[in-house]
Amino acid sequence: MTAPSTNQENHVTTGATVWLTGLPSAGKTTIAHELAARLREQGRPTEVLDGDEIREFLSAGLGFSREDRHTNVQRIGFVAELLARNGVLALVPVIAPYADSREAVRARHEANGTPYVEVHVATPVEVCSVRDVKGLYAKQAAGELSGLTGVDDPYEEPEKPDLRIESQHQTVQESAAAVHAVLSERGLA
Repeated sequence: MTAPSTNQENHVTTGATVWLTGLPSAGKTTIAHELAARLREQGRPTEVLDGDEIREFLSAGLGFSREDRHTNVQRIGFVAELLARNGVLALVPVIAPYADSREAVRARHEANGTPYVEVHVATPVEVCSVRDVKGLYAKQAAGELSGLTGVDDPYEEPEKPDLRIESQHQTVQESAAAVHAVLSERGLA
């Protein structure tokens, strides 16, 4: 049997969950996909658990009440932790507007000894409404939509995230590099 190569010896095998929380159109998903590409180039198993896709497939039928939002976040957190404890970097760009829901996900990770990194994409609502990637802010302003997080529904900002990004002041690449730096510091990238 031959000895493993240096590349194999240095290969990071620990998974982790990186939860990117923030308002709609803050840049969470864009940053997650940029980071995922960088991590995959390094040979890291990485999955992006996009909130919209999860709502369509895993949380179909849930609405946007506080209880349904909590259930949605817990389902995503369960899947992320499952992936992470099996060596995958799970990138989770999901609004998760309530602090107690996010804290429950963090607690699940801690209970299982699974690394968890919370990133607050702290883009102001004024910038998000200009970006308006999905047209949600326009629909809310026209009276066609209610319950928009950060406008007429609450968003509880993380008090002590592992990283706070103000995406309006840097490029997507710089934002992804900042998250990558935190992962590298913790031996996760």
